[in-house]
Amino acid sequence: MGNLVAIVGRPNVGKSTLFNRLTQSRQAIVSDTAGTTRDRQYGKCDWNGREFSVVDTGGWVVNSDDVFEEEIRKQVIVATEEADLLLFLVDGQNGLTDWDEDVARILRRTKLPVLLVVNKVDNNENIYMSAEFYKLGLGEPICISAATGSGTGDLLDEVMSRLPEGKAELIEEGIPRFAVVGRPNAGKSSLVNAFIGEERHIVTDIAGTTRDSIYTRFDKFGFDFYLVDTAGIRRKNKVTEDLEFYSVMRSIRAIENSDVCILMIDATRGIEAQDMNIFQLIQKNNKSLVVVVNKWDLVDNKDQIVIKTFENAIRERMAPFVDFPIIFASALTKQRIFKVLEKAKEVYLNRTSRVGTTKLNDVMLPLIEAFPPPSIKGKFIKIKYCAQLPDTQIPSFVFYANLPQYVKEPYKRFLENKIRENWPMHGCPINIFIRQK
Repeated sequence: MGNLVAIVGRPNVGKSTLFNRLTQSRQAIVSDTAGTTRDRQYGKCDWNGREFSVVDTGGWVVNSDDVFEEEIRKQVIVATEEADLLLFLVDGQNGLTDWDEDVARILRRTKLPVLLVVNKVDNNENIYMSAEFYKLGLGEPICISAATGSGTGDLLDEVMSRLPEGKAELIEEGIPRFAVVGRPNAGKSSLVNAFIGEERHIVTDIAGTTRDSIYTRFDKFGFDFYLVDTAGIRRKNKVTEDLEFYSVMRSIRAIENSDVCILMIDATRGIEAQDMNIFQLIQKNNKSLVVVVNKWDLVDNKDQIVIKTFENAIRERMAPFVDFPIIFASALTKQRIFKVLEKAKEVYLNRTSRVGTTKLNDVMLPLIEAFPPPSIKGKFIKIKYCAQLPDTQIPSFVFYANLPQYVKEPYKRFLENKIRENWPMHGCPINIFIRQK
């Protein structure tokens, strides 16, 4: 079970820089204006062989002063409900602010482990300055500089010692796990209830606290799988339903623990930024995908042209990964919900499909010969052999070339499309590697 670490703190203390440092990416847009981080709020960190997910809460602040403080408070509360550990970041150069005290007040009430991290401590003099943060009542401050990386190793050791050890789960291996995800009100619970045929979400078969995923075994009509439902019952009044940060935080665990994600989109609202955020989580985790356009019973005009337009709009937004099933359904009237299960099963099986090496070379090499990779600086790129790698999480193909560094993204996409045209990989992500022959 993956652990989730959230970085909280007021704007401009360096949350994104720390996030980049931990996930070793340069993804988040870092600049000195408050409230610039968007869309790059989730990544994975690997330290001494243990992996955990990191969420940067800075990406969700609505930037205007009157709602600003309210928003950050909401986020801190959501983070305390969903994460396993919080990193509370403060700025060692600016010193303690009322803001920090405000956040600390919320954090002192939570039962979660909280690490107080003083950022921008670049030299020894600054370390003495950090003593004032003791008065936040959150224990000893850990001094780091996210920009230069000093102190981050000690911080990670500390994080590891505080994270709960993963418990073994009581679920059978080899049975697919489907997660139903989507933004609030897209109809996730209705779909789950329609599958299981009763209003549940109160009783669970497998023990686990509210923080864990709950697995419900579904075994009828020739389907056998677990439905992954994250976190049982939550207190409704705590957080307003429409907070997009909330729906992403909720989805992370379900997505990480599943094989196939069933992404629900509300037919009456089309695709919104939030759907894209959840889709990106699914992609980052290499999960198979089935898109369900729910509440189709509420759409007046259902002719083929409308359906086609809707489908194209979805695929366009989610490009370059476009090879996944889209089902127009209604959880309420139960229209086509078994189709959803059929497709989910199909894309799950596609994950495990194997292509024989001879067959792969027979089909792919003539195609590559007809459309070779574009030559760069007068150098011709030759691909002489390809194979599927054994025992990978998703189908992964390796192409051996004389100059692998010159094979660019568009050509890899071409190769991927040709593989998809010849073998059933519908709904399933594929890895393409180009290696030195």
